[in-house]
Amino acid sequence: MLDTQTVEKPLTQVKSKADLRKELDAAGGWTVAQVEALFDLPFNELMHRAQETHKAYFPEGDVELATLLSIKTGGCPEDCGYCPQAARYDTDVKAEKLMGLEEVLEAAKAAKAAGSNRFCMGAAWREPKDRDIEKVTAMIKGVKALGLETCATLGMLEADQAQALSDAGLDFYNHNLDTSEDFYRSVISTRGYQDRLDTISHVRSAGMSVCCGGIVGMGESREQRAAFLTRLANLSPYPESVPINHLVPVAGTPLAEQKPLDPLEFVRTIAVARITMPKARVRLSAGRQELGRAVQAMCFLAGANSIFYGEQLLTTGNPEAEQDRELLAELGLKTKQSCKAEVLV
Repeated sequence: MLDTQTVEKPLTQVKSKADLRKELDAAGGWTVAQVEALFDLPFNELMHRAQETHKAYFPEGDVELATLLSIKTGGCPEDCGYCPQAARYDTDVKAEKLMGLEEVLEAAKAAKAAGSNRFCMGAAWREPKDRDIEKVTAMIKGVKALGLETCATLGMLEADQAQALSDAGLDFYNHNLDTSEDFYRSVISTRGYQDRLDTISHVRSAGMSVCCGGIVGMGESREQRAAFLTRLANLSPYPESVPINHLVPVAGTPLAEQKPLDPLEFVRTIAVARITMPKARVRLSAGRQELGRAVQAMCFLAGANSIFYGEQLLTTGNPEAEQDRELLAELGLKTKQSCKAEVLV
């Protein structure tokens, strides 16, 4: 599917599916078989279990509103098959320079005025340089001063870079696993799975909360979706924030012709994420626009309690804020008011 080029770090040897299962099951917590069994439940029973879990851990039933701003768009050297920001793909996304501090702060002010709780800054880098970290830390401090939770997704981090972001006051760092380890190389060849786990470890060690999820509908099997969620749930601790993206096929990328995932399978994925990671904010991320109002409503019923809010998600469209407010009001859902980051124990 993907063209492989020389990468900056050697990729680890691909493990067999049997070895991956043994590794996940030996980690304790959820086993792949148990998570598969949740997926296989009758739909009504699965939804009931998810709703019980949701009410037990989030009795207020509020929805977190997060805004995502692309502070550095395009030109990425990676080959993620879903991403229009990869320089090697012929898409409409053009490489841009890092935004200036004042421009970022103006966007953050607008996000807060529109009701967002968290402001996320994303940059299309494989990994940031130290000079980039210096610029982003100034943005973090400025956004924090506005009273917003802060999140960043900048690619792979070294331990000292993670610490610098933490020292600047960053609340969350997003670094997705994307999919299961055995399906991963079907989508990405320029970064190994362990690279992602290492960055998450650096983030934890630096004292930040973890935002980590992935993308479904890239051609993976239900078994692979179960393995992906098992890996997330068995992180110690599991992520405080779990974004679940529904693939948005983009012309020019290798996954442009990928058939869409059945909407009810997406709802099942949300429900299983809620049950296996009961204290996490499970976020509806990319692809909400394509799902429509009815499916989004089912996702909230299944335990989703966070959304990306606004017109744009990095380079893909997102339901406009007014539409989101109307849907939440129609469903009788209130929004999260506190800006204090939740810590899992």
